[in-house]
Amino acid sequence: MTSEKKDKCGVFGVWGAPDAAHLAYIALFAQQHRGQESAGIAVGDGDLLNAHVGMGLVSEVFSGDVLGKLKGTAAIGHNRYSTTGSSKACNAQPLLEEYIGGQVAVAHNGNLINAGLLRRDYEERGHIFHTTTDTEVILHLLAAHHLSKLDPLVESLTHLQGAYSLVFLFKDRIEVVRDPWGWRPLVLGKTKEGAFCVASETVAIDAIGGTYIREIEPGEILTINDAGLSSRRFADVQQPAHCIFEHIYFANPSSRVFGDTVQIVREKLGEKLAMEMPIAADYVIPMPDSGRSAALGYARASRIEFREGIVPNRYVGRTFIKPTDRQRKDAVQLKLNVVEEVVKDKRIIVVDDSIVRGTTTRGKMEQLRRAGAKEIHLRISCPPIRNACYFGVDFPDPKDLVATNRTVEEIRAFLNVDSLHYLSIEGMLQCVSRPKSQYCHACFSGEYRLEVNRPVTKLSLERHQLKMFT
Repeated sequence: MTSEKKDKCGVFGVWGAPDAAHLAYIALFAQQHRGQESAGIAVGDGDLLNAHVGMGLVSEVFSGDVLGKLKGTAAIGHNRYSTTGSSKACNAQPLLEEYIGGQVAVAHNGNLINAGLLRRDYEERGHIFHTTTDTEVILHLLAAHHLSKLDPLVESLTHLQGAYSLVFLFKDRIEVVRDPWGWRPLVLGKTKEGAFCVASETVAIDAIGGTYIREIEPGEILTINDAGLSSRRFADVQQPAHCIFEHIYFANPSSRVFGDTVQIVREKLGEKLAMEMPIAADYVIPMPDSGRSAALGYARASRIEFREGIVPNRYVGRTFIKPTDRQRKDAVQLKLNVVEEVVKDKRIIVVDDSIVRGTTTRGKMEQLRRAGAKEIHLRISCPPIRNACYFGVDFPDPKDLVATNRTVEEIRAFLNVDSLHYLSIEGMLQCVSRPKSQYCHACFSGEYRLEVNRPVTKLSLERHQLKMFT
């Protein structure tokens, strides 16, 4: 069964490690939750770069002896969920290209809102593109500025608008970049053998037995080579726009994101839910798996017993990613099993992280009704999602969001639950430690940090849709 909201890719890089490809493989496994469409690793041995990418999970792409053929002491890796460009092999990352400056590979987490305009400009100059991702535009910028500027990477980055955490692999170094707003997480660590590494989440550094050092700063370029680390800025400090949805849903609970441990934030979200809208019930039940942390917090704050009343079927996997409402509903029936003895004749509070389209949530509530639940009180650990995200989260078109042009009462009736409460924006922002102004919550509030008049959307760069930029 697919989730209604999609992950945003994960990146990794390591320099100076004899087993670089193996470390990248483990790190990608640890970040598999950030993208399941494709995976890839590029390696360097000091002279040449080589890469292997493919469609599917990390274990599928690197089955057999593929990993053993990736020789080198430097590597970058990527897990992909497509937010720009369709799910096909040519869009798998890292992208590996050769230009006058030599070979370069790049892995990207984020979304560039001006990629369509940049691409059209380069195509009019005769440039040829091999993919339909926004990431490829960055390579064309790098090639175009190679001879004309003292720092081609800095000059290239000044043309980008949007969210980007980037890891470049050159034959003599790794360059790590985080956009000036810090939309996506990106952290620096060190392996137990002393090699420097970077990752989207701290869980990847933990998985390889490494040690977390710090976040890559917004607007920073970090160079890793045989001499160690060096840092430079390519943009002035902006008001940060950290994606609050990383805490609500995307990141691994054990990761430390934007200075906070995700598990702790999610428990606080649940506690705040209980405070905002208390109600009498017999049990607090989490919606697997993303609602579990918030449900623990809710149960603790409300002093209502926590019970597992919905059990996931771990053997229903990616073959149930289906496009229609009927197929999604069938997938829900197979994916989640209700424990009738727990819910029958009981007043239950069901805690989930979010509602997107609402069709799969309604199917879950129907299962609970059939199992005999006396009352169902649905609690959501974020505000209603009413707006599109243009910075790396693949929400559906706003017209397909259940909260667009519906009141909470209308959503409650659609879902057929006895009560429904979403966490308020104010309550949500009280659960994180940084100032409220440093988080992006445009998907809830509609308050975008950047102008998005002509943003790139998921299929904007497909050949048949490039006309939208004329």
